[in-house]
Amino acid sequence: MQGKIIKGIAGFYYVHVVGSGLYECKAKGIFRKDKIKPLVGDMVEIDVLDETEKKGNIIEILERKNELVRPAVANIDQALVVFAVTKPKPHFNLLDRFLIMMESKGIPVVLCFNKKDIATEPEIQELKDIYEGCGYKIVFTSALGHENVEVLKVLLEGKTTAIAGPSGVGKSSLINIFQPDAQMETGSISEKIERGKHTTRHSELIWIEEDTYIMDTPGFSSLYTNEFEKEELKYYFTEFEPYEGTCRFQGCDHVHEPGCAVKEALEEGKIHPVRYENYLEMYKELKEKRRY
Repeated sequence: MQGKIIKGIAGFYYVHVVGSGLYECKAKGIFRKDKIKPLVGDMVEIDVLDETEKKGNIIEILERKNELVRPAVANIDQALVVFAVTKPKPHFNLLDRFLIMMESKGIPVVLCFNKKDIATEPEIQELKDIYEGCGYKIVFTSALGHENVEVLKVLLEGKTTAIAGPSGVGKSSLINIFQPDAQMETGSISEKIERGKHTTRHSELIWIEEDTYIMDTPGFSSLYTNEFEKEELKYYFTEFEPYEGTCRFQGCDHVHEPGCAVKEALEEGKIHPVRYENYLEMYKELKEKRRY
């Protein structure tokens, strides 16, 4: 029987099998021997030990599409990065870190700016100016007024989406709209995994409808982009792409080299200064990391 791990707590893995419900499983010792740890999001093969009690063993972990280290999750189809338009105003450096992290893993991003109902037109326009040129799907929502929530829901269909962003931006309100119970398809699930006690400590998949899951990822608020070298960073700023290879010097890092096409694009207003400043800051950080 195949299913998806939706939560892992203290050596128990809760595996959701569409049509059959949730099984509490242990992982076979062979994984420990091979130093493989099952992750939330893994598709697994399970051996059912007790159908009535819904207990089983994980006997095989199917091949992963991708995995993140922090939070430790697998098989993400896309990320929904949620920030508020205002209250709190977006912290652009943090927002860009989310985007860079997803780019580096090859995970597509939907950018959601919530609290549209209390925002001014200039505030909305500023976000459009900065991010529309980066090629991300952008949706402005109001969880309170249910505005554009259906648009978002369509983008989630048939995918496993990690929802990420700082606290206070309305992530939980959006999750509660997508899945009013914010539980799985059977009522016994919440008792079984004691939702509430562990919500902030563990990544957890929330079943929305067939093949559609949202991953609530608590470990996402403190992000370090130091999993790669400074020379790689430029490839994760999507709006730099058209200028790659057109600078005077091969291997230009777009920092202080003369004849840099990215810096020319910046001067011509084709690249937003906010994004470029964040690029410089992260580049410097990665450079410092090398020294220690």
